[in-house]
Amino acid sequence: MRTSFYCLALWVSFFSIPSSFAAQLSLTPQAAVAMPDSYSAEVARKILLSGGNAVDASVAAAFVLAVTYPEAGNLGGGGFMTLYTNAATSSQKQAYFLDYREKAPKAAFRDMYLNAKKAVIPYKSLVGYQASGVPGTVMGLWVAHQRFGKLPWASLVHPAIVLAEKGFVVPKSLEEVADWYQKWIANKSRVPLNFKRYFGELKTGLLFKQPDLANTLKRIAQTGPYDFYFGQTAQLIVKEMQSQDGLITMDDLAHYDVKWRQPVEADWKGHQVISAPPPSSGGVAIVQLLKMKAILENQYQDALLSMDKAGIPPQATRAHFYAELSKRVYADRAQYLGDPDFIKVPTKKLISDAYLRKRAADVLMDEISETQTIKPGLAESTDTTHFSVVDAQGNAVSNTYTLNMPFGSGVVVSKAGFLMNDEMDDFSTKPGVANVFGVVGGKANEIAPEKRMLSSMSPTILVKNGAVEMVVGTPGGSSIITSVFQTIVNVIDRNLSPQMAVDAPRVHHQLLPKDVIMYHPELSTETKQALRLMGYQLKRNNYLGDVQLIVRRHGQLQAASDVRGRGVSKVFPVKP
Repeated sequence: MRTSFYCLALWVSFFSIPSSFAAQLSLTPQAAVAMPDSYSAEVARKILLSGGNAVDASVAAAFVLAVTYPEAGNLGGGGFMTLYTNAATSSQKQAYFLDYREKAPKAAFRDMYLNAKKAVIPYKSLVGYQASGVPGTVMGLWVAHQRFGKLPWASLVHPAIVLAEKGFVVPKSLEEVADWYQKWIANKSRVPLNFKRYFGELKTGLLFKQPDLANTLKRIAQTGPYDFYFGQTAQLIVKEMQSQDGLITMDDLAHYDVKWRQPVEADWKGHQVISAPPPSSGGVAIVQLLKMKAILENQYQDALLSMDKAGIPPQATRAHFYAELSKRVYADRAQYLGDPDFIKVPTKKLISDAYLRKRAADVLMDEISETQTIKPGLAESTDTTHFSVVDAQGNAVSNTYTLNMPFGSGVVVSKAGFLMNDEMDDFSTKPGVANVFGVVGGKANEIAPEKRMLSSMSPTILVKNGAVEMVVGTPGGSSIITSVFQTIVNVIDRNLSPQMAVDAPRVHHQLLPKDVIMYHPELSTETKQALRLMGYQLKRNNYLGDVQLIVRRHGQLQAASDVRGRGVSKVFPVKP
């Protein structure tokens, strides 16, 4: 049973079938995947063709990515899953959100990354043994499967075991990021790290085998999360932590839990937007951006025309407009958002039409708002990876999970073969001081035992007339929010094809650093010149996400993976 889906004959792509059969095939249910690499895409496709649903495909893909995409796919991290189930009756709940974000160890405390002078100790929250939160990925995948999965758990873990044992061919981009990371951590840890021993021999075009990881996956296949949180793997994690100054204990692992939370939901231009609630900032921020854009649509269109006549390219006007919206969103993020189990988050107020009309009122179309005047609006009271799946029954999964930086903390669990996260940097190590992504946090996101750190991960689903119309998400740290927002706008407002929508140059602004816009290298010279004349400082960024997108248009699925990554997207018929 575990290997039965490997024996399935490959379905021929819809687009390679003679046109005389097109009408007949258009009636065949479709499924689609948009994955960060070819291995996860092929395994997810096979799972869907063998009778699995979107959750089954997501679980299998997530475990595969822990093998073939080690800079972000993981066992030692955590994440969020937004789900939409094609329920039989409208009275059934259809939107779900699973929070399997990491938690701070019980021994964590507010000032743990500050020195005696209350200054932040460089890199302590990013590199080494104290940078890790308690991992949630294995428990999260298990809980999602127990509630929604159809195929046996072991059969979903098996493809990852095979790839870990037999190896996979290393792509050039993986060797390059591993080489960069090895050099980057060289002098940033106060204690020796074992990253090189496990990942120092990644060579483009050669097979990379991971026997220790294969054994860990076999234990997970047999026992579900038990081994990882109570058994041999748990003991290996704690032994690794105790070998230096790590905080994670057996008690931390034994008491880790996931949370089913109410997703952020909002109506926007005839669509139901379903996205990530706190402890993610993503859903609140994306709804704020979409609604403010809709509120200001007429003024924005007028500005496009008038500034085009003045010789300012539309792309520059668009970038400025997005920056103006983003300033207000990131000011709110820093002030109000954190773990809802620890603080009261005013989500409904932050996404209300009345609040956002007020928030949008002072957006400037032709000049830069002064950063110091952008305050939270209510009265007082790197690396990551994403995948999108739609099955033939119309169920959808948008999943983003992470180690934070590429390869996390640089700590590999000896004899278990997987990397630990460095998510503790996503807390406010000190209110008012930026993290590795330049995002400034406040008291709402300060460190506390068993607290979940604030995130920008934004797995999002758009539904129209009860059917999934879009599944989207991306990695990219603080730029996740702006990348998902721009992709949605590119599809719905600008009517771009899915591939054009994800490949279009994106810009990112997050209030601080002051008047800095990050941009893709493809941004035109004219646009950059116009933005500089307006007063912006420009910072080139080769990596503003790796969007994985599925769109339904005219009843047919279309999928796209960001051209800047190594992702693969597939649409294929599935026999009932």
